[in-house]
Amino acid sequence: MSPDEGIHPFVSLLPHLTTAFNGLSGVFLVVGFSSIKSKKIERHRNCMLSAFACSVIFLGLYLTRMAITGDHPYPEGTPGRTFYLCLLVSHVLLAMVVPVFALRTLYLGLKDRRDEHRKWGRITFPIWMYVSVTGVLVYWMLYHFAGVA
Repeated sequence: MSPDEGIHPFVSLLPHLTTAFNGLSGVFLVVGFSSIKSKKIERHRNCMLSAFACSVIFLGLYLTRMAITGDHPYPEGTPGRTFYLCLLVSHVLLAMVVPVFALRTLYLGLKDRRDEHRKWGRITFPIWMYVSVTGVLVYWMLYHFAGVA
């Protein structure tokens, strides 16, 4: 029996929605990064705020799904399980620092403390980008490669 069986159809959409917001956050991060490189400060700010908003929505939807359905483990004996677990561990550990780093970086940027913002951004961006990309990979491996419902 699937963990999602017998519950509202919206719940079965949650993994797909969370992944969409995770991926969209990554898109905003890339566009925001390229915007600041081309000195388009307002677009950079808007993209980074949008990336943060997408991450917040992702987290809310993810926590809702976890509260309703619990864990969806990768099946034993399925190819790629070891890689999946390594990817998942790195994703989760780094995801725990993203909110702190992102909030600090956003705060410094909004306060126009550019030197500090730039220093934090050099750390925050690659970690946040990694978490966005690996979040999509974790989803794909669990729901499409391993076929978890």
